[in-house]
Amino acid sequence: MLHGSGQRMAKLAAHQAPGHLHEAFSVLLLDGDRTLLQKRAASKYHFPGLWTNACCSHPTSTDVVAEAEARLMFEVGVEASLEVVGSFTYRATDPASGLVEHEHDTVLVGRTAAAGDPNPDEVSELRWVSLAELDAELASHPEAFTPWLTGVLDCVRARR
Repeated sequence: MLHGSGQRMAKLAAHQAPGHLHEAFSVLLLDGDRTLLQKRAASKYHFPGLWTNACCSHPTSTDVVAEAEARLMFEVGVEASLEVVGSFTYRATDPASGLVEHEHDTVLVGRTAAAGDPNPDEVSELRWVSLAELDAELASHPEAFTPWLTGVLDCVRARR
């Protein structure tokens, strides 16, 4: 995985406190005014069981679009053409594991109506939700969502 300095670092080492800035990507899939959410598998080592955008990971090369498209197929079984719409940096600590996300997150968007076929090692559930419903859920139950989801949504909305 690429560290903020451009050097390679093991994924778990990057997430151990105090948390090292590293590159990440997040994919948001849209179908009209709906977006596909995944519930992270209970076996994930940080932020398990939380709802988040369609998929996310860490790039290992400079071709983030190709890597994100491949990761989308691997995690949720959906093929979509993606486009970079922005980026943001955030820091969040998982209260259960103590692991730290300190990421420069590149946000990509794709359009599809595909149902998906989730990889059970990555995803426990998929669901489509309107952006208005998602905003209401985030406001009333933020603890049910990953800490980076609002940044992803902000990047996409800034582009719309």
